[in-house]
Amino acid sequence: MEERKSTYNFQNVSIGADAELLRLKEQALMGWEKEYRTLKWFGLQDGMKVLEVGSGPGFVTEQLLDELPQSQITALDIDDILLEKARQRLSHIPESRLNFVKASIYNTELPDNQYDFVIARLIFLHLHNPLQAAEELSRVLKPGGKLIIIDIDDGVFGAIQPELDVLPSILKKLSQLQASRGGNRNIGRSLPRILSDSGFIDVDMDAIIQHSDLHSIEGFKRQFDINRFADFYKHGIITSYEFEELNKSYDLFVSSPEAHAMMLFFMACGTKPL
Repeated sequence: MEERKSTYNFQNVSIGADAELLRLKEQALMGWEKEYRTLKWFGLQDGMKVLEVGSGPGFVTEQLLDELPQSQITALDIDDILLEKARQRLSHIPESRLNFVKASIYNTELPDNQYDFVIARLIFLHLHNPLQAAEELSRVLKPGGKLIIIDIDDGVFGAIQPELDVLPSILKKLSQLQASRGGNRNIGRSLPRILSDSGFIDVDMDAIIQHSDLHSIEGFKRQFDINRFADFYKHGIITSYEFEELNKSYDLFVSSPEAHAMMLFFMACGTKPL
């Protein structure tokens, strides 16, 4: 599907659909309180018209609905399966509050100057053309409206204890693979420039820290699930030594009472000029 122009496809995940949904849920909820606090600091208010792009199975959508009871939320994704799962989970929400849209982030087909606030969470790392996507999101924002991009940067990934000694070299290989497919796992450092180059002003940036001592270690275990790396080993992206060492390290991580982990997420904000 040409218009997808993205490296993520739910149907192709190596750990299976059920495990991936659980991983996405943990990923969405672990640091939500901090993310929402920062969204408010960037200007999100109840009563705004909000667009969430790359909404997937709707875990963040659900949080937005709870936090913003007077807001109208549009959840946009290109994946039929994920949108249907979100519709089923949120079927009790009236259409006056929640609207689902299947569309590409590059061509949403939404009206100009429609939204007060756009949230793009963990989607820009997968995009072949992030500048084009930011320009499209600017188009649908009202003058003075804001785009918030939440994403990762493997170069400043975080920390894990006991250390996974082979993890840095594996992350580097995965970043190179992502780049060869058109994505960017180091997108975090580029977010301010993407916003500025697509015409946004008053660009700002912050970081969210997720720590297992604060958010439970179970979510981190899902993020580091060894099965997520199995396909990379099968296809020769990582070596047998790296996979075996990663497996040993993962077993130690999930069994050690001293284990802890920390991950960084970056949040960049830009305002559409008046």
